[in-house]
Amino acid sequence: MKITLLVVGKTTDKYLIEGIEKYTKRLIHYCKFQIIEIPELKNTKSLSEEQQKEKEAELIFQKITTTDHVILLDEQGKQFTSIEFSKEINKWMNQSVSSVVFLIGGPYGFDQKIKNRANAEISLSKMTFSHQMVRLFFVEQIYRAYSILKGEPYHHS
Repeated sequence: MKITLLVVGKTTDKYLIEGIEKYTKRLIHYCKFQIIEIPELKNTKSLSEEQQKEKEAELIFQKITTTDHVILLDEQGKQFTSIEFSKEINKWMNQSVSSVVFLIGGPYGFDQKIKNRANAEISLSKMTFSHQMVRLFFVEQIYRAYSILKGEPYHHS
């Protein structure tokens, strides 16, 4: 199964980049994994929040296909424990889902068209995290899920 983390904007903090790279390298042993960054919109001061979300949606739609299993990372989404999340990944593998795309949107969330296209929404926490930090947390959780599925000692339940 191929997993893509599709994010709006670039990760800029060095410590986050290093952490993301660490878990990305580890994931190579389990699945095809990639991170695709969509550039942040320029000159947004004249745009409303809705207009910004619409423009981001246009860019997102250019990066996903009709066969992708699309999961939004959104504060309104379903929360999982790490073990439950690993079971969700296992379920997708058993259903022969070939491509899962997790989306981290821009500062205002997702346009309704993206929400309508999504297969599900996941929330990492009831707390709010920066979009930059969520990337590291989520890549680590994908790695943790695979280590759980393989019965490896990384996750101590």
